[in-house]
Amino acid sequence: MKQKKTENFILLLVSLACVGLIEMSILMKWEFWVPPLILIGIVILWCMNLLGRPDYHIRKNCYLLYAMLMVFFHGVHETSFFDVGIVIALVMVGYSLFDHIYMMNLFLAEYGIILFIQLMLARETGHTVFDALNISRIILHMAIVALVYFCCVKSIDDRAEASESEQELKERIENTDADMEDFLSNISHELRTPVNVVNGMSDLLIKRNVGSEPYSIKDAGIRLAYQIEDIQDYMECKRKKVLLDEDDYMSTSLINDVVTSFRLNDNAEGLELVIDLAPSVPTKMRGDVRKLHKIFRHLLENAVKFTKRGGIYVRMYTENKDYGVNLCIEMTDTGIGMDRKAIESVSEGLYQVNKKRNRSSGGNGLGLFIVYGFAHRMGGFVKIESGRNTGTTIRVTVPQKVVDETPCLSLSGTFSGNILFHVKSDKYKVPKVRDFYRTMAANLAIGIRAPLYSAETIREIENFREKIDVSYIFMGQEEYEEHPEFFDKLAEGDIVVAVSAAAGFQTSSGSNVLTMPKPLYGYPVMKILNEGKNARNLEFADDTERPVFDGVRALIVDDEPMNLVVASSLFADYQMITETAGSGKEGIRKFREGIYDIVFMDHMMPEMDGVEAMKEIKKVAEEENRNIAVVVLTANVVSGAREMFMREGFDGFVAKPINTADFERVMLQVLPGAWTKRGEKRA
Repeated sequence: MKQKKTENFILLLVSLACVGLIEMSILMKWEFWVPPLILIGIVILWCMNLLGRPDYHIRKNCYLLYAMLMVFFHGVHETSFFDVGIVIALVMVGYSLFDHIYMMNLFLAEYGIILFIQLMLARETGHTVFDALNISRIILHMAIVALVYFCCVKSIDDRAEASESEQELKERIENTDADMEDFLSNISHELRTPVNVVNGMSDLLIKRNVGSEPYSIKDAGIRLAYQIEDIQDYMECKRKKVLLDEDDYMSTSLINDVVTSFRLNDNAEGLELVIDLAPSVPTKMRGDVRKLHKIFRHLLENAVKFTKRGGIYVRMYTENKDYGVNLCIEMTDTGIGMDRKAIESVSEGLYQVNKKRNRSSGGNGLGLFIVYGFAHRMGGFVKIESGRNTGTTIRVTVPQKVVDETPCLSLSGTFSGNILFHVKSDKYKVPKVRDFYRTMAANLAIGIRAPLYSAETIREIENFREKIDVSYIFMGQEEYEEHPEFFDKLAEGDIVVAVSAAAGFQTSSGSNVLTMPKPLYGYPVMKILNEGKNARNLEFADDTERPVFDGVRALIVDDEPMNLVVASSLFADYQMITETAGSGKEGIRKFREGIYDIVFMDHMMPEMDGVEAMKEIKKVAEEENRNIAVVVLTANVVSGAREMFMREGFDGFVAKPINTADFERVMLQVLPGAWTKRGEKRA
C-alpha cells in the first residue's frame, strides 16, 4: 500500500511538472513537436501505473527515464540557464521517495552535462554575460544542487537503516514468538502434569470414599488447570494465533456445561440461575465445542463474580443461515455493570473492575478478552450492553454448521392439557429475576407450542382449574413450602406438580410432587411434560450412552509414575486391559513383546521423546504386519499442538489433565468398532 501511494504521488508530481513544461514550451516557442510527445508519454506512464504492468522496478525506471528526458529538454534551451539547478533540485527531492541512490547520481550527472552544454552555448552565442554576479549565481546553484543531493542521499540511507532495523525487530519478534511458543509448551507440560496427578489422585480418593477432602482437592486442581488454560488462551488471542478444532457436538451439552459450572461455583450470595434454551436449536451442530465451552465458562464466571444480588439469565438460540446457523449466546446478570470506558477496555485484554491488591472479585482479568478472541476467530462477534449498577448483558454470536437439524427440545405426540406457572411476583428481592423466569417460561412454551398461564396465588390456580383443563403446574420451592398440603393433594389426582428446588429439598412424606433440581432449565421441564408423573432422573442426560471399551488392550507410556497410576485407573473404569512403560525405549520393547490395540504416548520424555517412540513403534508394527493406533497423551495444549502431533503421525490427541469426554471421543475415532454400551459385550 505504501509503495503504491509513493508511485502515485511521484507520477502526479511528474504530470503537473509536464503541464508546466508544455505551457513554457508554447510560450517560449520551443520545438512545436515536443508537447504532443510529452502528453503521449504521460498517458503511457499512467496506463502502466493503472494496469500495474510491467513490474514495479521496471515502471520506476520508466518514470526515471521520462523525467530525465523532460529535464534535458528543458535545460538545453538558452533561456533556462539559471533554471536548471532549481529543476534538478526539485526532481531529486521528488524521486528520493523511491529510495534509490542511483537515481540521485543520475540526476546529478545530468545536471553536470546540462550545465556543461549551457556553458558551451553561452560561450558561442554570448547570450549570458559571465560577470561577477552571474558567476556567483552559478556557484550558488551548484552548491544548492550539491546540498540537495547530499540531503536526499542521507534521507535515503536513513530510511534504509530504519527499514533494516524494522526488519530486524520483526525477525526478533518472530523469534520471540517462536521462543514463547516453546516456553508455553514447556510450562504447560511442567504445570499441567502435576495438575493431572492431583486431579487423578483425588478421583481415586473419591472412589474410595475417604471423606470430603478429596472433593476440595479436585476443585482446586480444576481451578488451577483452568488458570493455566486461560494464560495460554490469552497469549494465543493476543498474538492472533488461535486455531480451531471442529467436531460434532450435542447442543444440549453446552447447557449442561453451564449447569455443572454454576453448581461448582462458590454461590455464597444465593444467586438464581435461569437458563432459556430455545427448543428450535438444532440437536447436533459442528464447531469448536471446546472453545464454546470456554466461552460459556468465562461468561458465567464473570457474571457470578460481579453479581452480589439477584441472578443470571442465560439464553441460547440460533438464527438460520445459508451456511447453517448463527449460534447466539446471551448472558444477562443483575450485577454491578460496566461503564462505556470499561466496555471499550474489555476487548484489549487484562481488564479488571477492581485492580487493588485487596480486591474481592478475584480472577485474572483474561476471561472477556478470551471470549472476544475466540468469537472473532470463529467468524463471530461480541456485543456488551451495560451501565453502572444496572447489570450487564453480553451477546456472543458465532456461525456453526448443522449436523442434525432436529429441534433439541420437543413435545411428544401424547401431550395434552394446559400448563400453569406459579411464581409469586414479590418473592424476589431483585425484580429482574422474576422477569428472567417469566421470559424463560414464555419462550419455552412458545417454542414447543404449549398453552401456558401464569398464576401468582392459590385463588388464581383454582380459577384456572374451573375454566380450563390444568394438567401441569410448575413452581418454585418457596411457593410449595407455603402451601404443601394443597399441592400434595393436587398431585394425588391427574395434575402433575413439579417444584424447582435447591439441593437437599424434600417434599412431604408420600407426596407425588416431582422435584426439579436448580438451576431450572428446559431438559427437566420437557421430561416432565413428555413423561408426566413417571418422569425420573430429572438431571441433564445426553442421549448418547457412555461407551465401554471392554477388553481393549492398551499400553501407557509416560516417564511420570503417578501419571501411569492415574491413566490406568481411568482406563480401568472403561474395562480396558492396561500395561505401563516408564520410557519410550521401554514402551518399544513391551510393544515388541506384547499384543496391544492402542498405545498412549507421553510427549516430553528423557532420552527418547514421544514422537520418536511413536515412529519406532509404527515401524515395528509395519514390519510385523500389525495394526496399531498411537494416541499422544500430553500436557502440551497450545494452539496448533494437536495439528502438529497429527502431522507427525499420531492417530489421536488427548490433553492432560485427561477429560473423559475428550478421551471417549478419541477412542471412538481411532477404534470405532471396539466399544459397547454399559452391560453389553462386544460381538
